[in-house]
Amino acid sequence: MDTIKKIFNKSSLLVPLVSIILGLLVGAIAMLAGGYNPIVAYSSLFEKIVGTPYDIGETIRAITPLIFTGIAVAFAFRTGLFNIGVEGQFIMGMTGATIIGVLFELPWYIHGPLAIFTGALFGGIWAGIVGYLKAKRGVNEVISSIMLNWTALYLANYIVAKFLLEEGQQKSRPIHESALMNIDWLVEITDKARMHWGTLIALACVAIFYILLWRTKQGYELRAVGYNPDAALYAGMNVNRTIIKSMFISGVFAGLGGVFEVLGVFGNQTIMAASWGYGFDGIAVALLGGNTPIGVFLAAVLFGGLGYGSAGMSFGAGVPSEIVRIVIGSVIFFVAAHGIVKFIIKPFMIKRSNKRKEAA
Repeated sequence: MDTIKKIFNKSSLLVPLVSIILGLLVGAIAMLAGGYNPIVAYSSLFEKIVGTPYDIGETIRAITPLIFTGIAVAFAFRTGLFNIGVEGQFIMGMTGATIIGVLFELPWYIHGPLAIFTGALFGGIWAGIVGYLKAKRGVNEVISSIMLNWTALYLANYIVAKFLLEEGQQKSRPIHESALMNIDWLVEITDKARMHWGTLIALACVAIFYILLWRTKQGYELRAVGYNPDAALYAGMNVNRTIIKSMFISGVFAGLGGVFEVLGVFGNQTIMAASWGYGFDGIAVALLGGNTPIGVFLAAVLFGGLGYGSAGMSFGAGVPSEIVRIVIGSVIFFVAAHGIVKFIIKPFMIKRSNKRKEAA
């Protein structure tokens, strides 16, 4: 029994990697069943991701919002909460940044930071509502956050249509140049790819995620409340305040993702018929990344790369982009059903362990 536990502990780091490989294999089988060549398809996907400076830049652009939403979900998970409302918080972050970017004309050194701060605050407050309902009224955060996703979508559309609308268009007026967050020299290097400061801030947020949770007293309290609220309360921690704080911080991360989609990518906000989907993808990113900072970053790179590279599969090999969704769905399935992956890994790990014993 001890040997099996040790094997599982050692193989736990391999589970995401094996899940990715299995997901790619399932995708290859789906391609073969549809009459497509998986080798050509995956080659086209890889070439689309890194084939030109523009593609590299756009791949990074696609990865960035997934880092924000992934750490938003992972942060809540680490503190014992399931923030399934990241999508709504992402939208509210967009809306807050758009309001400041469209309605105000300020110097760039005030305008941009103010738009970022406002969008992050909108996302944090939207998540804080979920935390308040959980802490003060005992409302399950899954239910309230799902409902607030739709509320955010319709509220954002109302704000754009009522106060920010470009005449004759289904989008807001353009955000003033002073609030835009593009990195001009990177845009030039990458042949006009939509590169922006959000990528660097996303990396900073990964570091903040780690430092805050594992290197501060506040982080210890956040994790303690997540592990055992009753024990944390007995130890003198303010459980209700910690729950609200945790959701607020998670919402700030999600809101920042929305901020930079507006300020760095599109320069305006459209009236949306459906949500973007970044928040729900963030759940998959957090799951694959094991709710760890580096894991979330690597998972975002994978999902963002697959998402952008799917166009290469379509044009280079004639494979529909839905195949990429099959790959991503398969990866998520194998990560979630980690017992299957461990069952596959177990014989190899036992064989490796026996070889080591013989060598010793």
